[in-house]
Amino acid sequence: MSNASKHPSVLLFDVNETLLDLSPVKKQINDVLRDEGGATLWFSTMLHYSLAMTVSHQYADFTDVGKAALQMLGRNRDIAIPDDDAKEILGGMRRLMPHEDVAPALKRLQQAGFRLVALTNSSQAGLKAQLSHAGLDTYFERQLSVDSVQRFKPHRDVYLWATREMGTAPADCMLVAAHGWDVAGAHWAGLQSAFVAREGQQKFPLAPQPDIDVADFAALANTLDA
Repeated sequence: MSNASKHPSVLLFDVNETLLDLSPVKKQINDVLRDEGGATLWFSTMLHYSLAMTVSHQYADFTDVGKAALQMLGRNRDIAIPDDDAKEILGGMRRLMPHEDVAPALKRLQQAGFRLVALTNSSQAGLKAQLSHAGLDTYFERQLSVDSVQRFKPHRDVYLWATREMGTAPADCMLVAAHGWDVAGAHWAGLQSAFVAREGQQKFPLAPQPDIDVADFAALANTLDA
Protein backbone atom coordinates (compact mmCIF):
# COMPACT_ATOMS: atom_id res chain seq x y z
CA MET A 1 0.00 0.00 0.00
CA SER A 2 1.48 3.32 -1.08
CA ASN A 3 -0.18 6.13 0.85
CA ALA A 4 -2.44 4.55 3.48
CA SER A 5 -1.07 4.45 7.01
CA LYS A 6 -3.09 1.37 7.94
CA HIS A 7 -5.33 -1.26 6.45
CA PRO A 8 -8.98 -0.27 6.11
CA SER A 9 -11.62 -2.09 8.12
CA VAL A 10 -14.41 -1.56 5.56
CA LEU A 11 -14.09 -2.26 1.83
CA LEU A 12 -16.66 -0.53 -0.39
CA PHE A 13 -16.94 -2.21 -3.79
CA ASP A 14 -18.20 -0.61 -6.96
CA VAL A 15 -20.42 -3.09 -8.79
CA ASN A 16 -20.76 -2.49 -12.55
CA GLU A 17 -17.54 -3.45 -14.37
CA THR A 18 -15.64 -3.79 -11.09
CA LEU A 19 -17.44 -6.88 -9.78
CA LEU A 20 -19.67 -7.73 -12.72
CA ASP A 21 -18.76 -8.32 -16.36
CA LEU A 22 -20.68 -5.90 -18.58
CA SER A 23 -19.63 -7.63 -21.81
CA PRO A 24 -23.08 -9.08 -22.72
CA VAL A 25 -24.81 -5.71 -22.36
CA LYS A 26 -21.99 -3.94 -24.19
CA LYS A 27 -22.30 -6.35 -27.10
CA GLN A 28 -26.03 -5.68 -27.38
CA ILE A 29 -25.43 -1.94 -27.31
CA ASN A 30 -22.70 -2.16 -29.95
CA ASP A 31 -25.07 -4.19 -32.10
CA VAL A 32 -28.04 -1.84 -31.79
CA LEU A 33 -25.86 1.22 -32.42
CA ARG A 34 -23.98 -0.55 -35.24
CA ASP A 35 -20.75 0.70 -33.72
CA GLU A 36 -17.99 -1.34 -32.06
CA GLY A 37 -17.25 1.63 -29.80
CA GLY A 38 -20.87 2.37 -29.05
CA ALA A 39 -21.01 0.77 -25.62
CA THR A 40 -17.96 2.67 -24.37
CA LEU A 41 -19.51 5.95 -25.49
CA TRP A 42 -22.86 4.91 -24.00
CA PHE A 43 -21.35 4.28 -20.56
CA SER A 44 -19.54 7.62 -20.63
CA THR A 45 -22.70 9.41 -21.75
CA MET A 46 -24.72 7.77 -18.99
CA LEU A 47 -22.18 8.93 -16.40
CA HIS A 48 -22.09 12.42 -17.94
CA TYR A 49 -25.84 12.89 -17.57
CA SER A 50 -26.04 11.26 -14.16
CA LEU A 51 -23.56 13.88 -12.95
CA ALA A 52 -25.44 16.63 -14.78
CA MET A 53 -28.53 15.61 -12.83
CA THR A 54 -26.59 15.48 -9.56
CA VAL A 55 -25.13 18.97 -9.86
CA SER A 56 -28.60 20.23 -10.87
CA HIS A 57 -30.16 18.61 -7.77
CA GLN A 58 -32.16 16.16 -9.87
CA TYR A 59 -32.35 12.38 -9.62
CA ALA A 60 -33.61 9.43 -11.66
CA ASP A 61 -33.08 5.69 -11.64
CA PHE A 62 -29.65 4.92 -13.13
CA THR A 63 -31.26 2.55 -15.63
CA ASP A 64 -33.52 5.34 -16.84
CA VAL A 65 -30.47 7.57 -17.31
CA GLY A 66 -28.84 4.74 -19.23
CA LYS A 67 -31.92 4.28 -21.41
CA ALA A 68 -32.02 7.98 -22.21
CA ALA A 69 -28.31 7.97 -23.07
CA LEU A 70 -28.77 4.98 -25.37
CA GLN A 71 -31.66 6.63 -27.21
CA MET A 72 -29.65 9.86 -27.59
CA LEU A 73 -26.77 7.98 -29.18
CA GLY A 74 -29.23 6.17 -31.43
CA ARG A 75 -30.69 9.45 -32.66
CA ASN A 76 -27.18 10.69 -33.47
CA ARG A 77 -26.92 7.70 -35.82
CA ASP A 78 -30.47 7.98 -37.20
CA ILE A 79 -31.37 4.79 -35.31
CA ALA A 80 -34.69 4.79 -33.47
CA ILE A 81 -34.56 2.74 -30.28
CA PRO A 82 -38.08 2.27 -28.83
CA ASP A 83 -38.55 2.41 -25.07
CA ASP A 84 -39.30 -1.30 -24.84
CA ASP A 85 -36.16 -2.25 -26.75
CA ALA A 86 -34.00 0.04 -24.65
CA LYS A 87 -35.52 -1.34 -21.43
CA GLU A 88 -34.88 -4.90 -22.58
CA ILE A 89 -31.23 -4.16 -23.31
CA LEU A 90 -30.69 -2.34 -20.02
CA GLY A 91 -32.55 -5.10 -18.18
CA GLY A 92 -29.51 -7.22 -18.92
CA MET A 93 -27.68 -5.23 -16.25
CA ARG A 94 -29.52 -7.35 -13.68
CA ARG A 95 -28.36 -10.61 -15.26
CA LEU A 96 -24.60 -10.08 -15.35
CA MET A 97 -22.06 -12.61 -14.10
CA PRO A 98 -19.05 -11.72 -11.96
CA HIS A 99 -15.53 -11.54 -13.33
CA GLU A 100 -13.78 -14.84 -12.62
CA ASP A 101 -11.36 -13.33 -10.10
CA VAL A 102 -14.07 -11.78 -7.91
CA ALA A 103 -15.65 -14.55 -5.80
CA PRO A 104 -12.40 -16.20 -4.60
CA ALA A 105 -11.00 -12.81 -3.57
CA LEU A 106 -14.20 -11.76 -1.77
CA LYS A 107 -14.24 -15.03 0.13
CA ARG A 108 -10.62 -14.57 1.17
CA LEU A 109 -11.17 -10.96 2.27
CA GLN A 110 -14.32 -11.88 4.18
CA GLN A 111 -12.47 -14.67 5.99
CA ALA A 112 -9.64 -12.25 6.77
CA GLY A 113 -12.10 -10.11 8.73
CA PHE A 114 -12.74 -7.21 6.37
CA ARG A 115 -16.27 -5.81 6.30
CA LEU A 116 -17.44 -5.98 2.67
CA VAL A 117 -20.00 -3.54 1.29
CA ALA A 118 -21.40 -2.99 -2.21
CA LEU A 119 -21.76 0.67 -3.20
CA THR A 120 -23.34 1.42 -6.55
CA ASN A 121 -25.07 3.98 -8.75
CA SER A 122 -27.64 1.28 -9.56
CA SER A 123 -31.01 1.32 -7.81
CA GLN A 124 -31.54 -0.62 -4.59
CA ALA A 125 -33.77 -3.13 -6.37
CA GLY A 126 -31.32 -3.41 -9.23
CA LEU A 127 -28.39 -3.96 -6.87
CA LYS A 128 -30.21 -6.70 -4.99
CA ALA A 129 -31.08 -8.46 -8.25
CA GLN A 130 -27.55 -8.10 -9.59
CA LEU A 131 -25.77 -9.55 -6.58
CA SER A 132 -28.29 -12.34 -6.14
CA HIS A 133 -28.06 -13.41 -9.80
CA ALA A 134 -24.26 -13.25 -9.68
CA GLY A 135 -24.14 -15.34 -6.50
CA LEU A 136 -22.23 -12.65 -4.61
CA ASP A 137 -24.87 -11.45 -2.15
CA THR A 138 -23.64 -13.58 0.76
CA TYR A 139 -20.27 -11.83 0.79
CA PHE A 140 -21.62 -8.38 1.58
CA GLU A 141 -22.60 -7.05 4.98
CA ARG A 142 -24.52 -4.21 3.31
CA GLN A 143 -25.77 -3.39 -0.17
CA LEU A 144 -25.76 0.41 -0.53
CA SER A 145 -27.41 2.22 -3.43
CA VAL A 146 -27.31 5.93 -4.24
CA ASP A 147 -31.12 5.72 -4.14
CA SER A 148 -30.80 6.57 -0.46
CA VAL A 149 -28.80 9.77 -0.94
CA GLN A 150 -30.28 10.82 -4.32
CA ARG A 151 -26.87 11.69 -5.76
CA PHE A 152 -24.61 9.74 -8.07
CA LYS A 153 -20.99 8.83 -7.53
CA PRO A 154 -18.49 10.44 -7.63
CA HIS A 155 -20.23 13.16 -5.59
CA ARG A 156 -18.45 13.24 -2.24
CA ASP A 157 -21.76 13.04 -0.35
CA VAL A 158 -22.22 9.46 -1.58
CA TYR A 159 -18.93 8.23 -0.13
CA LEU A 160 -19.36 10.10 3.16
CA TRP A 161 -22.92 8.82 3.49
CA ALA A 162 -21.65 5.26 2.97
CA THR A 163 -19.03 5.64 5.71
CA ARG A 164 -21.68 6.95 8.11
CA GLU A 165 -23.92 4.01 7.26
CA MET A 166 -21.08 1.72 8.28
CA GLY A 167 -20.31 3.72 11.43
CA THR A 168 -16.71 4.13 10.32
CA ALA A 169 -14.44 7.10 9.69
CA PRO A 170 -13.70 7.79 6.00
CA ALA A 171 -9.99 7.08 6.53
CA ASP A 172 -10.87 3.56 7.72
CA CYS A 173 -12.83 2.78 4.53
CA MET A 174 -11.46 1.86 1.12
CA LEU A 175 -13.33 2.23 -2.17
CA VAL A 176 -12.45 -0.53 -4.64
CA ALA A 177 -13.29 0.28 -8.25
CA ALA A 178 -12.23 -0.22 -11.85
CA HIS A 179 -13.03 3.39 -12.73
CA GLY A 180 -10.57 6.25 -12.40
CA TRP A 181 -13.37 8.73 -11.67
CA ASP A 182 -14.76 6.60 -8.84
CA VAL A 183 -11.38 6.01 -7.20
CA ALA A 184 -10.57 9.73 -7.50
CA GLY A 185 -13.90 10.78 -6.00
CA ALA A 186 -13.47 8.50 -3.02
CA HIS A 187 -9.89 9.62 -2.45
CA TRP A 188 -10.90 13.29 -2.55
CA ALA A 189 -13.64 12.53 0.00
CA GLY A 190 -11.04 11.23 2.43
CA LEU A 191 -11.36 7.48 1.87
CA GLN A 192 -8.59 5.10 0.98
CA SER A 193 -8.78 3.85 -2.61
CA ALA A 194 -7.93 0.81 -4.68
CA PHE A 195 -7.87 0.81 -8.48
CA VAL A 196 -8.44 -2.51 -10.26
CA ALA A 197 -7.23 -2.20 -13.83
CA ARG A 198 -9.99 -3.88 -15.81
CA GLU A 199 -9.51 -3.89 -19.58
CA GLY A 200 -9.86 -0.42 -21.07
CA GLN A 201 -9.87 1.38 -17.70
CA GLN A 202 -7.36 4.01 -16.64
CA LYS A 203 -6.60 6.10 -13.58
CA PHE A 204 -7.32 9.84 -13.83
CA PRO A 205 -3.93 11.59 -14.18
CA LEU A 206 -5.04 14.70 -12.26
CA ALA A 207 -6.10 12.72 -9.19
CA PRO A 208 -3.86 11.46 -6.37
CA GLN A 209 -2.43 8.00 -6.86
CA PRO A 210 -4.66 5.33 -5.32
CA ASP A 211 -3.43 3.57 -2.20
CA ILE A 212 -3.57 0.27 -4.08
CA ASP A 213 -3.13 -0.18 -7.83
CA VAL A 214 -3.57 -3.78 -9.00
CA ALA A 215 -4.35 -5.76 -12.12
CA ASP A 216 -7.10 -7.92 -10.65
CA PHE A 217 -8.92 -9.04 -7.51
CA ALA A 218 -6.39 -11.77 -6.75
CA ALA A 219 -3.69 -9.11 -6.44
CA LEU A 220 -6.06 -6.98 -4.36
CA ALA A 221 -6.57 -9.84 -1.90
CA ASN A 222 -2.83 -10.55 -1.80
CA THR A 223 -2.10 -6.91 -0.97
CA LEU A 224 -4.77 -6.51 1.71
CA ASP A 225 -4.35 -9.95 3.28
CA ALA A 226 -0.57 -9.86 3.39
